[in-house]
Amino acid sequence: MNKMIYDFAAVGVGPFNLGLACLTHPLKELQGIFLDKRPDFNWHPGMLLQDTTLQVPFLADHVTLADPTSPFSFLNYLKASGRIYSFYIRENFKMLRNEYNQYCRWTISKLDNIHFNTAVKAIHYDEAQQLYLLECSNSQQIKAKRLVLGTGTVPYVPANCKAYMDKAIHSASYLQHKHRLQSGRSITIVGSGQSAAEIYYDLLQDIDTYGYALHWITRSPRFYPLEYSKLTLEMTSPEYVDYFYNLTQEKRDHLLHHQKHLYKGINNDLIASIFDTIYAKKLVSDVTISLRTNADLQEVAYDGTTENFRLTFFQEEQEKYYTHETAGLVLATGYTHRIPDFMEPVADRFRTDDKNRFLVNRNYTVDKNAREIFVQNAELHTHGFVTPDLGMGCYRNAWIIREMLGREVYPIEQRIAFQQFAVDAGEEIVLPKAHTL
Repeated sequence: MNKMIYDFAAVGVGPFNLGLACLTHPLKELQGIFLDKRPDFNWHPGMLLQDTTLQVPFLADHVTLADPTSPFSFLNYLKASGRIYSFYIRENFKMLRNEYNQYCRWTISKLDNIHFNTAVKAIHYDEAQQLYLLECSNSQQIKAKRLVLGTGTVPYVPANCKAYMDKAIHSASYLQHKHRLQSGRSITIVGSGQSAAEIYYDLLQDIDTYGYALHWITRSPRFYPLEYSKLTLEMTSPEYVDYFYNLTQEKRDHLLHHQKHLYKGINNDLIASIFDTIYAKKLVSDVTISLRTNADLQEVAYDGTTENFRLTFFQEEQEKYYTHETAGLVLATGYTHRIPDFMEPVADRFRTDDKNRFLVNRNYTVDKNAREIFVQNAELHTHGFVTPDLGMGCYRNAWIIREMLGREVYPIEQRIAFQQFAVDAGEEIVLPKAHTL
C-alpha cells in the first residue's frame, strides 16, 4: 500500500490534467499523483488522420500560456526532437494532430507521477483523516487531500442507434474500422462538425478507387464554418468566462445551444478542400456523393439480408420524412460528459444541478466546501464554450494551483479583451414598468 498522503490525486490523464502535471512538477510544496485506466497515452487514436491539425495554435500547449519558460513547452519538444527548424519553415502555427499526440507522450516520459493501467474503482472520504481514499484496480489505495477529475468526455450515441453499435461506428473509432467501411457499397456519415468533415474528406480521397457512394447528412441547417474572427476569439477570455458564469442557468443553456459554431464548427480550409475535391472527382469520374442538411434522424433499422441500414429522417424545414439506405454508418455525433461511477460513494460531498451535471463553482470546484474536488472540461454549462478549448487549459490550471496553494504561482490574467461583455454596475438604469423604448 502507498502510505504517502498526496496534496491531490488527479484521475484521468488527458491534455488538461497532463498540463496540470507539467505546471505542478516544479512546485515541491504541491505533491500530486495522476492515474489513468488506459495502458498508455493515445489522444483520440480513431481520428489521428495524417494531415489533420488542431484547431488552435501551438501556443495552446500544456504550459506556455501560463509559463513560457517551462521545459515542457511544445517548442522545447521540437528542439529536443530536432524538428524546430522544420516547424519554422513549415510556417503553420497549428500542430498536426499526430504531432500533438507525440508531444503529449514526450511530456509523460519526463514525469514520474503519472501511472497508467491504474483504474479507480471507488473513492471514499475518511472524515477522521479528512482525506479522499481512492481504491484502485491494482489493489492499491491512494490517499489525497483533494481530487482533480479529468476523465474527459465519452462518445455520444443517439438512443435510436444504440442497438446497432456492433455494426455502426462512432467517429471516435473511425480509423480502426476504415477498411471495413470502404469494402461496402455505400457509406453515410451522420452528424456535423470537424470530425464529420475530416472523415468525409478522408473517404473522398479513395471514392473512385473503391467505388462506394458517400453521403453526409446533418441535422444542422447548414455546414457551419468555425467562426475564427479575432473579436470572436476574445470570447475565449477570462472576462467572458466571468460574464457567462454570472448568467442564469437558463440563459447559459440557451446561449450554448446557439454558440455551437463557435467551438463545433468546421475549419474554413477543410470546407474548401471538400468542395474542391468533389469538383475534381466529378470532373473525371461518375462518383456518387451527397450532402444533406436539416435532417433529423428519427428511426434506425438494420436488414441482415441486404446488410444495409435503413435510416428514416425528418426534413425539418419542409416537415417531410424520407428514408435512406447505406451499408456503412458513421456517427459523428460528438461527445458527452457524465459523472464517473467511482464518485458515487462521495456523492454527498459534491453538488449537481437538475440535469445531473456537476454544479461547478467559479474556481472549478464542485464540492460543497468549494476547495476539494476540482474538474477539468466538465464545466461547459457553467463556464461556457471555452471549456474544451486547449488554449484555456493553462488558465484553468493556474486557477486550480492557486486554489490549492492559497497563492498565485502563475499570473492569472483578469482582462485581455478589448470588448466589454457585461453592463457595469454604475451604468445600469431602471426604467419605470410602463416605460418602453
